[in-house]
Amino acid sequence: MPRLDAVAVTTTNMAKSVAFYEMLGFTFGDWGAEDQHVEPVVDDGEVRLMIDTAELLEKFTGARPTPPNHSSFAMRCDDPAEVDAIAARMSQAGYALTVAPWDAFWGQRYATVMDPDGYQIDLFAPL
Repeated sequence: MPRLDAVAVTTTNMAKSVAFYEMLGFTFGDWGAEDQHVEPVVDDGEVRLMIDTAELLEKFTGARPTPPNHSSFAMRCDDPAEVDAIAARMSQAGYALTVAPWDAFWGQRYATVMDPDGYQIDLFAPL
């Protein structure tokens, strides 16, 4: 059976996107302003995050990509305090919180932050 290997987002400004995802805890190797595709460093077997420029995706698909209006992926935090800390750090850096941290009825501390291109990333931890 196939397994999930990567999640992709597009960007109109690679530097801003890399800075955003670094604040979420991703580590990037060497990359340059001219790169149209970057991926954070991950261990073997971990799901990869792929960031492509909108121009590159338009070449592949023939249409300009548009971010979804719902969460594209979720980041599991160690505990509820980490959800709050990351959400606060992202908000203080000027990123929009589309869902402020709250104790969701399904048993998670939950928040959503928006990346520079409008992708919404869920942050969660079990209560």
